[in-house]
Amino acid sequence: MLQQQTINGPASFSGVGLHSGNRVTMTFLPAPPNSGVRFRRVDLEGKPEIEARVEHVVETNRSTTLAKGHTRIHTVEHVLATFAGFGIDNAVVELDGTEPPVGDGSAREYCKMIETTGIVPQDERREVYDLKVPIELEMGETVMTLFPHETFKISCTSSDRQGRFTQFYSTEVSPKTWELELSQARTFCFYEEIEFLIKNGLIKGGSLENAVVIRDDAVLTTEPLRYPEEFVRHKMLDILGDLSLLGQPVHGHLTAVKPSHAANCELVRRIAAQMRKPQTFGPPPYPKASRVSPEGFVPGMELPAQLDIESVMRILPHRYPFLMVDRIAKIEGNHIVGIKNVTINEPFFQGHFPGHPIMPGVLQLEAIAQVAGILMLRQAENAGQIAYFMSAEEVKWRKPVHPGDTLVIEVEMTKMRGKLGKAKGICKVQGETVSEAEVTFILREV
Repeated sequence: MLQQQTINGPASFSGVGLHSGNRVTMTFLPAPPNSGVRFRRVDLEGKPEIEARVEHVVETNRSTTLAKGHTRIHTVEHVLATFAGFGIDNAVVELDGTEPPVGDGSAREYCKMIETTGIVPQDERREVYDLKVPIELEMGETVMTLFPHETFKISCTSSDRQGRFTQFYSTEVSPKTWELELSQARTFCFYEEIEFLIKNGLIKGGSLENAVVIRDDAVLTTEPLRYPEEFVRHKMLDILGDLSLLGQPVHGHLTAVKPSHAANCELVRRIAAQMRKPQTFGPPPYPKASRVSPEGFVPGMELPAQLDIESVMRILPHRYPFLMVDRIAKIEGNHIVGIKNVTINEPFFQGHFPGHPIMPGVLQLEAIAQVAGILMLRQAENAGQIAYFMSAEEVKWRKPVHPGDTLVIEVEMTKMRGKLGKAKGICKVQGETVSEAEVTFILREV
């Protein structure tokens, strides 16, 4: 059982705020179980607090700002990333100003604070949300997809509009990888952005001591880059901090292209919405006339052990670009094997993702559903009906599927009662499992 954690005692750090430029002292304090992370303004009357939750986000321009009433805290993402990276569930952050001290632009100083005081387990259980259904988000130039996964993993691509310093990095987040691979990545900006930022009242405390500046093809910094992919790693640091605004850890594999604070926070809202209301699947109704009966085929008859694409299209109503099975290789009792040849011509590769083509997990799930639908038509009592995909459970995406792969979809019917059916599906590439799910169907008349 995973236990909640807090810090062992107080730890303080002083410096200037990146955007405000004001001198500020920050202190981390332990907090009781189930209280989460809270920011406390000790410079204001009554020492008001703001819980680190996405509902308190009011601004995402270059940083994440929280507000409650008249109280505001700017640039919270690096502090939150530190707690999330170390697996700290409950803490109080006291500030005598509007934003944390920037340090060197990374989370290195905050990690030192945690290491100084230590981490202690608490009696209460840590509740981790296991993502049930993939979530996709497009916002401006940002494209993000969160897939179910056994742990929390981030695969990220970053670049500017001119494609300069395009970088990619991927890692499973743990206390060890957080500290070694992400925490020391510094904030950065492009030289041509500086005038705009200053005119908008930002980066008043910025300098080459706490940020990396990119000018054309040159990198301006007081020390060499700490990682070959320092820019994208800092983007991942920001993601980790913003996603902690969910209020609890989440298991999933996040693929992100050109992430932003605004998109990060919107993704949190969509995760929260999924937590409140489990998502179900069901295709839209289609006209009866679109149902094609092949010569010699009657729904419910015993199907041959193998089916070519023409036979598949006579059984399933799906058409381009949503037909996810090319042929049936075997039908044996309650077991069926389908084949999907994944080519670079698939339309979804245009946006998923440019430069890193990956077959969306939801389409692998759809492939399982379509193959299972063919299997259900073998039952005589299902003649003249259609299997509608209703829900999915125990969904796991284990490895990406790329152009050139042959997806082998194995489905076994596990239960059939009345109009409802359940099946277990596994997708494989070269014998290795890439995804799996348990799916539920309901039968309806054509």
